Amino acid sequence: MILGLALALALLEPAPSAAQATSPAPSSVSLAEAGKAIAAGRLDQAKDMLRVAVSAGARGEPVDRLLADLHMARGEHEQALAYYKQLLAGHPDELLLLERAGIAALKLGQAGEATSLLDRATRQAGAGWRAWNARGVAADRQGRWDEASAAYGQAVELDPTRAEIHNNQGWSLMLQGRWAEALAALERAAALNPKVPRLANNLELARAAVAAALPPRRPGELDEHYAARLNDAGVVAAAAGDAQRAQAAFAQAIELKSRWYAKAADNLAALGAPQ
Repeated sequence: MILGLALALALLEPAPSAAQATSPAPSSVSLAEAGKAIAAGRLDQAKDMLRVAVSAGARGEPVDRLLADLHMARGEHEQALAYYKQLLAGHPDELLLLERAGIAALKLGQAGEATSLLDRATRQAGAGWRAWNARGVAADRQGRWDEASAAYGQAVELDPTRAEIHNNQGWSLMLQGRWAEALAALERAAALNPKVPRLANNLELARAAVAAALPPRRPGELDEHYAARLNDAGVVAAAAGDAQRAQAAFAQAIELKSRWYAKAADNLAALGAPQ
């Protein structure tokens, strides 16, 4: 009898509509859609969606993750790094957070912090080419060529089709004065995707360097010393009327310096070369 009464009461209650039964809460819809918008590069739309979700009461880690990714996509790396570090406090070994935090630190010029974060990332199972590629860039920023070479090697092994890795590898070799090897790496990048940022400029400089036989870097030579030697090589080439060699030398001397190398920049401007 009790069972029959329970069934009768259930039948008397109005059944939920199809929309009520299947639709998540408005904030959940906004967060899910915001994530898709960020991934698709619709950043203004994602920002509006997050604003609506927060106004509707969305709070906590899911929102913070999306805000971190949105700041990262918008190039607001300081804000992104702050969010990622906050999230890492609760998830210290999460690969994606470590990878993105490391890349954000790199974008901010914080090579030491980037190295620490990316070392933690690459120790995680499943670390992908992005983490290893970024680790190579961090090593380059500190002149740690062996570390850079090993990191790029790991990245290439994980995904040899990524032109970004070969481009960075080529740039690393250029910084070491290994012009022919750099050119080979950059040409591999161009064969995969010629539209990678800075690749065209890097290729032009490497080809000019190989053709002009710029001086190679000495083992253990500091950026400042090598940049000065390249500048001197450019001066000699300019005096001899070899504009191509001079341009390549001055341009590489500028790029080598962590700060603007005024002497080489002035020399390059005097040649009428674009900077």
